[in-house]
Amino acid sequence: MAAQQTPKQRLALAICDFLTTSTTDGTLTAEDKDSIDVAINCIAESFKVDPSDDAAVKAAIGPQKLLDVFAVYEKLQAKDKAASPAASPAAAASSSSSSSVPEPTEAQKKEAESLKSKGNAAMAQKDYAGAIDLYTQALGLHPSNAVFLSNRAAAHSAAKDHASARIDAEAAVAIDPSYTKAWSRLGLARFALGDPKGAMEAYRQGIEYEGNGGSEAMKKGFETAKRRVDELEADQAQDNLSRAAPGAGAGGMPDLSNLASMFGGGGAGGGGMPDLSSIMSNPMFANMAQSLMSNPDLMNNLMSNPRLRDMANQFSSGGGMPDLGSLMSDPNIAEMARNMMGGNGGAPGAPGSGGAGR
Repeated sequence: MAAQQTPKQRLALAICDFLTTSTTDGTLTAEDKDSIDVAINCIAESFKVDPSDDAAVKAAIGPQKLLDVFAVYEKLQAKDKAASPAASPAAAASSSSSSSVPEPTEAQKKEAESLKSKGNAAMAQKDYAGAIDLYTQALGLHPSNAVFLSNRAAAHSAAKDHASARIDAEAAVAIDPSYTKAWSRLGLARFALGDPKGAMEAYRQGIEYEGNGGSEAMKKGFETAKRRVDELEADQAQDNLSRAAPGAGAGGMPDLSNLASMFGGGGAGGGGMPDLSSIMSNPMFANMAQSLMSNPDLMNNLMSNPRLRDMANQFSSGGGMPDLGSLMSDPNIAEMARNMMGGNGGAPGAPGSGGAGR
């Protein structure tokens, strides 16, 4: 069951554990117990958890009780207020004093370091659940240790729980922003959660704290996130262009009426522009139209080409539109057609034309 718990279910178990403990440690009176029991039952039923399952509770929170976690949060809040220019020294001192977490003893620190080492060994063996449990036990003894939080973030990421990894990494950088591994783990978690811009910012902060341009690993993470941001922005720009392309019809096809008028045409017959369907039945013109659809700027270049315009004027003043064969026999027009179809006339097997690869 423990392995299947969601973060919200683990939080629900932590709340139930806090409420149960509060009825036995003197926080609440005996008269309050019935109401607390009702609250615990409601939470358990709503989140589909079993607070009486000691193994599930331990797997969810370990020795790091909810009150310990909240104490760390208050310490971080006090630290932020103390760093704020708007906070007076007296107010900052008062806030820090009222929400400070007791410093662990040397014996507790030593035991926590031992648990961290065991967690590192579990990570080396790819026992990510075991590593998470050991890092959690270490945090129970030393809740404000950024290294323990960062290591647990790495274990969460390895176990594909990137949401939990982000939470731990954000707490780690809030406690000690100079611990750059936490920035790297935050970047990884944000990227995995589909936030490449947030990942870029995390890696940027890590590079800044590392100094000297940052490590290769941190720079690689930043560049990977940046490429993804660029890809998403390019995709968005292409979508916007497709929706607002000048001269595009309902199906995205450029308006060919201007091209028709260049040749003196006004529709089928009368020596004017041939019927559009007959044009598109020719594979060469179909490829040209596809190029125009994918590159609206190409139409503008086509319309402004002096050689094609001169030819159009010649056709419009004489015997009308020549047949397609005679039109394509003109070297200038043939060259433009080749350019619109990729520069090689679409020859099968040519580089970039979809021919067989190696």
